Amino acid sequence: MGIEEIIIIVLLAVILVAAILYIYKARKRGEKCIGCPYSKQCSGNCNGSCSNKNTK
Repeated sequence: MGIEEIIIIVLLAVILVAAILYIYKARKRGEKCIGCPYSKQCSGNCNGSCSNKNTK
């Protein structure tokens, strides 16, 4: 296994750990639909259009 392969494996591991930590922290904040701009106000069955939007 060459140095290039080791670097690629380490980078992929770092990206995977960062994604898992992001999801974990978002769930701790109470977000039900991670990535939805209305995630804290959403009922949890988000399909891109939350029913509890606060439109102004």
